[in-house]
This record gives sequence, C-alpha cells and structure tokens, in this order.
Amino acid sequence: MKIHTTALTIIVMLLTYAYPILADDGYLVASKDDGLLNWLYAKWDHDHDDHDSDDDSDDEHHRDGKHQRDDDYLTPVTNPIYSEECGSCHFAYQPALLPARSWLNLITTLDNHFNDNAEVEDDVQKTLTNYLVKNAAEFSQDEFSRKLMRRLSNTQTPQRITELAYFLHEHDDLPKKMVNDNPKVKALSYCDKCHTRAKQGNYSEDYINIPGYGPWDD
Repeated sequence: MKIHTTALTIIVMLLTYAYPILADDGYLVASKDDGLLNWLYAKWDHDHDDHDSDDDSDDEHHRDGKHQRDDDYLTPVTNPIYSEECGSCHFAYQPALLPARSWLNLITTLDNHFNDNAEVEDDVQKTLTNYLVKNAAEFSQDEFSRKLMRRLSNTQTPQRITELAYFLHEHDDLPKKMVNDNPKVKALSYCDKCHTRAKQGNYSEDYINIPGYGPWDD
C-alpha cells in the first residue's frame, strides 16, 4: 500500500539522518531507543489500517453542531506551548498540514526560520518536536490530511504549507488582487485572514470571508 511505503520511508529517513529527540548540546540525536522513534514504530504497527483507503469520499461528520465534510476539517491545535511559541508570530498551523519530515526539518533549523531566528529553549524544542511529529499529516485521522499526503511525493519535504499541491489546487482560482495585492491579506500563508474559523480547524468555504471582498463564492 502507498501509505505503508510512506511510513517506511519516514522511519528509514529518521534513522539514516539521525533526527533527534534532544541532546544536551541542543541538537537532535535519535536512535532506535529514543521515545519519538519508538512511538513512530508503534503508531504504524497499530494504526496503519486506518489510513489504507484511497477514496476521496465526502462523508460528513457532526462537529460543533454542524455537519462538515471531512476534507474541510483539521483537528485544532491543542498544545499551549506550540500555540504560544509559534502562534505569537504567525498563525499556528495545525500539525496535520505537513508531514513529519517537514516538521522535523523546520524545528531543527529555527536559527534560520525563513530568515528569522526563532530559536527556543531545549525543553521547548523537544515539546514542539514531539507534538508536531506525533500529530503530523501522515498520522492524522482527518480526510483533509489524507488528501494532502496522497498528492505529496515521498521525495518531497515541503517547508511551507503554500508549497503543497493540494493547497495550490484549492487556491488556484483566487485572483492576485484578493490576496497578494490585498493589504489586509498579503499572502496565502495568512490562513486566518480569510478562513474565519481556521483556528478551530474549519476550512469550509462556508466560513471564508476575504477582507475587502466578502464571502467567497466559487
């Protein structure tokens, strides 16, 4: 199965490149005995059957008193340290928007985080690493994340949400004047500018309101 191949690729990559939990010197140092890798092995041993389906079903679930399609919804951010450390500078993206390999790359290069120094204390970095990896796209139960992963090659490690093929497909009909040339939005990376319930993980078109233009009518 494709998802099984993805899982093995991630685990092999983690072992090969020695991605860390956190060592005393602040760098990640991983081995088969490390907690995060043990969790990854166990996660795939017990939960991989939940991810075998490749269908693009629009099954509905009842959330927040309203039916939503799976592909409109992501599990909201639940870690207060992540919300505080990352959300203080930009929208706190749900971990399920990127694969684990992307989060690992991002969290280990915080000294040059898109040309800014976003370094944190070692214990905070360890907390962020564990939260982001354990809740990454390939481990999510949300259909939204499954669609992201199905359109992502095993060789790709996107550093931005806006690099994802699924993301680009969903935003390809937005005119530049509504986003980049709109001073109230500026870029597609500002999800919460238009998705009024992005913080709650609700990306339904029903809750899109583009500043200066109003609700989105596709």
